[in-house]
Amino acid sequence: MPFIPHTEQEVAEMLQVIGVNDLNTLFEEIPAHLLSGELTAVPEGMTEMEVSQLMHARAAQHPHSVCFLGAGAYEHHIPAAVWEITTRGEYYSAYTPYQAEASQGTLQLTYEFQSMMTALTGMDVSNASMYDGASALAEAVLMAVRANRKSKSRKVLLPTTVHPAYRKTTQTIVHGQNIELCEVGYDPATGITDLETIKQLADGDITAVVIQQPNFFGNLEAVNEITDWAHEHDMLVIAVVNPLSLAVLQSPAEWGTAGADIVCGDGQPLGAPLSAGGPYYGFMCCTQPLVRQMPGRIVGRTVDLDGKPGFVLTLQAREQHIRRSKATSNICTNQGLVVTATTIHMSILGTSGLERVARACHANTRTLVEQLADVEGVSRAFAGPCFHEAVLQLNKPAGEVLAALAQLNILGGYDLAESYPELGHAILVCATEMRTDAEIAAYAGALAAVMNEEEVST
Repeated sequence: MPFIPHTEQEVAEMLQVIGVNDLNTLFEEIPAHLLSGELTAVPEGMTEMEVSQLMHARAAQHPHSVCFLGAGAYEHHIPAAVWEITTRGEYYSAYTPYQAEASQGTLQLTYEFQSMMTALTGMDVSNASMYDGASALAEAVLMAVRANRKSKSRKVLLPTTVHPAYRKTTQTIVHGQNIELCEVGYDPATGITDLETIKQLADGDITAVVIQQPNFFGNLEAVNEITDWAHEHDMLVIAVVNPLSLAVLQSPAEWGTAGADIVCGDGQPLGAPLSAGGPYYGFMCCTQPLVRQMPGRIVGRTVDLDGKPGFVLTLQAREQHIRRSKATSNICTNQGLVVTATTIHMSILGTSGLERVARACHANTRTLVEQLADVEGVSRAFAGPCFHEAVLQLNKPAGEVLAALAQLNILGGYDLAESYPELGHAILVCATEMRTDAEIAAYAGALAAVMNEEEVST
C-alpha cells in the first residue's frame, strides 16, 4: 500500500489557506526550461511479486565467479550471525535517533561503533559514519581547509597512488570551493609516493597532504617520513586506510612523531558483502583539536538525572540540525544499517580475529602473485612490500585477458589501462582469506592458457 501523507481534500484546504489555486502556482518562479515535464521514460510501477521476480532473474544472469578483484571492494567471509542480527526488525527498521529517549539501542550501537573505530585507527574521535569512502575523503579535504588556519592557500597534495575514484569524487566536490588538488606522481620502480617529488611540488603554502596506506596499488607508503615532513611545514595529514589492514599495520595515530590528523576510508571490508557495488559506508576519525570541524554526527555517553548511563547525539554539524551556511557538511549521512553490520562483525571477530583475517589475506596475496608472476608474459610491476593486492604487467591487452578469464568464471582483476595508462597492459589482483590454494592454482593455470591462447576446460 503506497504511503500518501495527505488526501486530495487536505491538499485543497492547505492551498486555500495559502491563497493559491494549485501546487504548480507554488513553483511558478522556476524557469520553464528547468522543468522536466512528464516523465515519459519511467515505466509503470511493479508489484512486490514482480519486483522480486525481476531481481531474481537479474541475479541469475551473473554466474558465481571466483573473485580476484579488489580495488576498494573486497570479498571477505562474513559470519552468518552478522546479517541475521542486522536484519532483525529492531535494527532493520530503526530510523535516525532524533529522540534519544526512544533510540537508546541505536545510539548505543553507534557509540560502540565509534569506540571500535577509534581503537582501530588510534585516533581520539570518530563520527557516526559517512556516505562512502570516496566522499569521506572529500569531506576530509574540506575539513582540513577549515581547520588549518595557518594556511591560506587552500592547496592539498593528492598523490596519484590514491584510489582513482576517490580522487575524482574529491575533485567534483571541492573544486567549486576554490580548493586546488595538486597531483603528486609515484616512483615507477616502487609504486609509492616519493618524498622528494612532494618537496618539489610543495613550493610555498600547502594546507594538507593525503596519504593512502596501503595505496591503490597495494604498496606501503613511507608514511612516517611524509607525516613528519608535512607537520614540519604546518600541513595537516589526511590518511586514507583500509580498516582491515590496521589489524596488522601501524595505526595512523602512530605515523611519524605526532600521527595523522584526519583518518578516513570505506568500511566495506568489515561485514559488508560486495552486493554489486553497495551500499557501503565511509568512516572518519580525527584528533581532539579538530573535532568541531568534523562533519556528521557524534554519539556520546552521559548520565541522566538519576545517574543512569545513557547515550545522546552530542555534536551534530549537519545542515539538518544547524543553519546550512554554518554546517560542516551538506552531503554526509549515517549509513546506519551497514554500520550495524560492521559493529556486530567486529564484535564477533574481535582483535585477534581481525588480525587472523588480515594475515590470511596477506599470505594469499603473496601466494597469488608468486604463482601468476611465474606465468610466461606476466611480471610484477613494483618491488617492495604490499598488502591485499598487487600490480601485474602483461604482454597482452589487459581487457582481453580479463574478458577471457571471465568466460572461465574467474574475475581476474582490475584493468588499470584507463586510470594508469603509463603502466601499459597492467592489472590489479587481490586475494582475500576467501581464496583457497586450489582456486589460486586454477587461476594461474587459466591465466597461462589465456596468455598462450590455449583451450581451457571448464
